[in-house]
This record gives sequence, C-alpha cells and structure tokens, in this order.
Amino acid sequence: MTAANPKPLPQFASDMLASLPKRGGGLNIALFRTARVLHAFRTEEQIIETLRAVTNGEPLQRGEIERAVARSKSCAWQPGQPSGYVTTPPWPKIDKAKRAAVIQKGGGLVDLWEASPIRLEDDEPRCEEVVDLVFSGDPLLCVGRSKSSFDTRTRSQWRGKLAGLTLIVPNAMTARRGVTQDGKESAHALSNTGPRHFLVIEQDSGSINDQAVVLLHLREFAPLVLAVYSGSKSIHGWFACGGEPEQTVRSFMEYAVSLGADRQLWTRSQFVRMPDGRRENGRRQTVFYFNPEAVTE
Repeated sequence: MTAANPKPLPQFASDMLASLPKRGGGLNIALFRTARVLHAFRTEEQIIETLRAVTNGEPLQRGEIERAVARSKSCAWQPGQPSGYVTTPPWPKIDKAKRAAVIQKGGGLVDLWEASPIRLEDDEPRCEEVVDLVFSGDPLLCVGRSKSSFDTRTRSQWRGKLAGLTLIVPNAMTARRGVTQDGKESAHALSNTGPRHFLVIEQDSGSINDQAVVLLHLREFAPLVLAVYSGSKSIHGWFACGGEPEQTVRSFMEYAVSLGADRQLWTRSQFVRMPDGRRENGRRQTVFYFNPEAVTE
C-alpha cells in the first residue's frame, strides 16, 4: 500500500522532476538519476507512481520506470550528500549476480553487429570516415601510436594518417599542450582535454559475446555510437553524452562499473582504441557497431 499524504519533496528533488526531458532527450538516464534521489523520500512504489505521473504522455517502454527505480537503489542518494556529485563517492563493486542476469538474456557479438545502423562490411579502411562523422568540424584530436608516442593536432592535420594508428582520446582537446599532474608539459593531459562528449565503456573480463550483450543492455540507458574491437580481448563501447550533466553521466558510469566496466575510462583524457585503426601488432580494431546519428552536440 502507498502511504497517504507523504511529506513534500525538497525543492531540488521537485526541480529534478519538473525538468525531466522528453523522449529522445536523455529521458531514460534522467529517470535513473531522479529515482536515485527519490529513494531518500519515497518508497519504490511511490517513486514509480510519481515518475509515471510526470511522464504521462511520453512513449515509455514497458517496465522502463520500474527498471530505473530498481537499478538506482544500489546507488541511492543519502541525505547529507550533495544531490549531484560535488564530492565523489567510491565506485561500486562489480555485482556478479546482476551481470550474470544481463548476460543470461542471451545474444552476443552477432546481435551487436546486426543492431548496427551502419555496417562496415568490406575490407576498405574506414577510420577516416568514422572519425569525420564522430568529430565534426576541425577539432584538436589527441592521437597516438602508443601511450608513449602521441601528439595533438587538428583533424585536418591528421587526415590520411589515422588508419594505421592505435589510440585516440574520445573527447576533443582544448589546446595542443597541457600540463600533467606531474607538472610536465604534454600533448596528452587532462588539463588540455575538453568537455566530455563520449564515455567509453570497456569491460575487464568476460568473453567478447558477454561484453557485447552488456553493451546492448547499456544501450537502453544511453545512446551507443560505436563498438570498437580492441584487437585483443575487449570491445570499447562509445556512448554519447555531450551536453548531459556530469552527475547524470556519473550515474550511468556507476551502473556500468557494477556490470564490470573499467572505471579507469571515466577519466576524460584516457586513451581508447582508434575506430578501425590498427593495434601495435597490426591487428585491425574492427568497428562492430556504428550509429553516427546518436552523436550529440
């Protein structure tokens, strides 16, 4: 039974409910983030009823609100903690049971490939084409042959050279050089990395098929743009997050970490695998999924 006449919500929680986006504007992850805060003030049943009321008329998927409420409980906001992430909480531990439940839904790499709006089916190098569609204009990009051999140049200066390279920072840079935490000038530093436009999810364990299933599951919460084979044991899933509040993206990353994602890729300047580039041993970093329409500003 739902408790009668629950206490009024604090203003910040009411504001979150009032500012929920429309479908197509990040509604799914906003439901997760809002439910995370509401756990401090309402029962799960009350949260579901509240979210249903404020999203009335939106084309919701069956069980979408219920899933957001259930999954946000493990990282529920606590009174006394900022409503966002002004202070950074510890990353969650992997929830093996939850990961197993996701994987047991079935599917795998073939399903990820078949779900791709664009399939790169021939043997022609498509790295340049992919990068053009992911990074519009002529931004500064930090690209490397290895973690010790890299540079930051404009997109036009890299043109024709990317297919044989290995690593890229998944966010445009703000300057050619920055200062590292050690106080050294470098083309690859957090200080010269721009705002977050992509969050890349890589899993530390599991088969390629298992990882593909998890990426397809995470696609229910955020737009998947790329799935890039590392050329070895993992797939890098690029999720668009441009313009999203940092605390919203953090909530998504926490959920991904609970499913086995590598928390190190939270750092904006972290290198990831170049889409359709080449690993150091020459192995191709194949693009298994590509949806450039999901790129956000």
